[in-house]
Amino acid sequence: MADNRRTGGQILVDQLRCHGADLLFGVPGESYLAVLDALHDVPELRFVVCRQEGGAAMMAEAYGKLTGRPGIALVTRGPGATNASSGVHVAQQDSTPLLLFIGQIERAAVGRDAFQEVDYRQMFGGIAKWVTQVEDAARLPEVLHRAFVTAVGGRPGPVVIALPEDMLLDRVAVEDGRRWQRPVAWPDPAAIGRLGELLAGARRPVVILGGGVWSETARQAIERFAATHDVPVAAGFRRQDHIDNLHPCYAGDLGIGADPRLVERVRRADLVIALGTRLSEMTAQGYGLLDIPRPRQRFVHIHPDPAELGRVYQADLPIQADPIATAAALAELPATGAARDEPAAAAHAHYLDYLRPPATPGRLQLGEVMAHLRERLPVDAIVTNGAGNYAVWTTRFTTYRRYRSQLAPTAGSMGYGFPAAVAAALLEPDRTVVAFAGDGCFLMTGQELATAVQYGCRLVVLVVNNGMYGTIRMHQERHYPTRVIGTELRNPDFAALARAYGAFGARVERTSEFAPALEAALAADGPALIELLVDPEALTVRASLSEIRAAALAAAR
Repeated sequence: MADNRRTGGQILVDQLRCHGADLLFGVPGESYLAVLDALHDVPELRFVVCRQEGGAAMMAEAYGKLTGRPGIALVTRGPGATNASSGVHVAQQDSTPLLLFIGQIERAAVGRDAFQEVDYRQMFGGIAKWVTQVEDAARLPEVLHRAFVTAVGGRPGPVVIALPEDMLLDRVAVEDGRRWQRPVAWPDPAAIGRLGELLAGARRPVVILGGGVWSETARQAIERFAATHDVPVAAGFRRQDHIDNLHPCYAGDLGIGADPRLVERVRRADLVIALGTRLSEMTAQGYGLLDIPRPRQRFVHIHPDPAELGRVYQADLPIQADPIATAAALAELPATGAARDEPAAAAHAHYLDYLRPPATPGRLQLGEVMAHLRERLPVDAIVTNGAGNYAVWTTRFTTYRRYRSQLAPTAGSMGYGFPAAVAAALLEPDRTVVAFAGDGCFLMTGQELATAVQYGCRLVVLVVNNGMYGTIRMHQERHYPTRVIGTELRNPDFAALARAYGAFGARVERTSEFAPALEAALAADGPALIELLVDPEALTVRASLSEIRAAALAAAR
C-alpha cells in the first residue's frame, strides 16, 4: 500500500481501466485536468474530444445502447454539466447505462456561489439513478464500483459523479476495486409456468418488447418462442431491433404513426405480455392502449426493476426478472396447440403492407429513398435518428434485422442521431452507419461533424431539409391554422458545410439522384453528408401541409 500512492485523477483512471472502459467522450475542462493528465499514460482508454458536452453525453449514451455497458462522458463544471444534461435525460428515459463525470469546484469553496458552482445532487436528482460527489480520493474505487453496478442494474440509467478539483490532486494509497458485474434477476419457474397456462388459454395473445436490457441471443430466443406459440410480437417505441422485422411473427412497432390495425390488435387482445418495456406514453399510444390502472386484457408484465411493476399498470402476473433470462425461459416453453383466432402471420402481413410508402408532394420521395435503403444496406447496418417529423419515415420504413442496429431516442430528443452515429462508427468501424437528421435536428449537434472528421469516422448522415421545425409546424397547422410563427428555418447549404469541415457533401433534389449520391457517400473515406431537399408540403407520411391546414380550418367552421 505504501507504494500505491496515487493522485485522485490516477485512481479514477485506474478504476475505469479495471472496469473495462475503452472509449471516453468529453470536452476538456480545467476542473478535471488531473484526470486528463492521468489518461495521457493509459493509451488503451481512448478519449474522444467532442465539440459540445451535449454531443459528448449523447455519444456516451449511444455507446451504452450498443454495448450494454455504461457509456462514459467527462465534462467540466457549470456550463459543461448543463450542456451534458440533455444526454443524461435521454439515458434516463431510454433506460441506458451512462456515467457522467463532472469536474467540480474545490471543496473549500462549496456554498459560496463560486465560479461555475452547481449543486449536482439538486440539478440531476430527478433524472439520474444516483448522483454523488466524491469528497475523499480514497473512496474512488468504492464509488466507481457502485456507479457501474447502479448504471446497469434493474432498469439501467445514468449515474452522475462530481469530482472536486482539489480531490483529484490528493495523493492517497488505496486498493483498486473489483470489476463490476451486472446483477441478474432470474425468472421464477412457477411464474413462467403460470405464463404458459395463460398463453395456452388465450385466443388473441400479443407480446410487446422494449426496455434497455436486451441482446442478440434474447432476440433469437423470443423469435423461437413466438414461432412455437404462434404469437404476434410488437416492438415498443424505437425498440424495433429487439426482433428481426422480417420474422413471420413480427407485427410492427407501437410508436408515433403506428399502424392502426396493430393498435386495434392490442386493444382486442385477451392476453398482453409486456417483456422489458415499461409501456411508456409513446408505446402506450398516449396511455390509451391499456386501461389504467387495470388493463381490460389479461396482462403479464415482466421487468427487471420492481419499481416499474405496478407503477402504472396493475398486472395479473407481475414478474420481476431480467428480460434476457426471461426470453431464454420462454423459448423453452413447450407448444400447447392452443387455438388462435388469427395466426401471427396475419399480423406480419399487415406489417409488410404498412411498409409500402405513399406518394407525397415534391420531386424527392422519401418513401422511395427508404425503400432503396432497405435494399442497399447490409443486415447489420446501424441506423440512427433524432427527433422530428422526418423520423417517422425512418421509424416506419426501415427494417431492422439484428440487435443492436437501431439507435434512436425514446426521449424524443432532437440532435441525438448524429452524435449517436459518431459513437457507432468509432465503436463498430466495420459496420455501415447511417444517421437521419432533420435540418433543425442536425444543427443542434452538427458541430460534431468536426469530431467525426478528426477521428476518420465512416458514416453517412442524411439531412432532411424542408426549411422548418416540421413537427411543431404540423401542430401549429392543426391547432392554429395559418398562424405560423417560430418554425421557419433559413438553412445553410448543408453539402457545402460538410465539405468545409473536410467531409463528403452532396445535395439531392430528385429521387433519381439519391442512389448515386448514396454510393458515393458509402465509398467516402470518412464522414459523408447527403442533403435531401424535401418539399415543405410533404410534412407527414399521411397528410400534406395543405391537407392538415384545410382539415383544421374545416373543423373550426
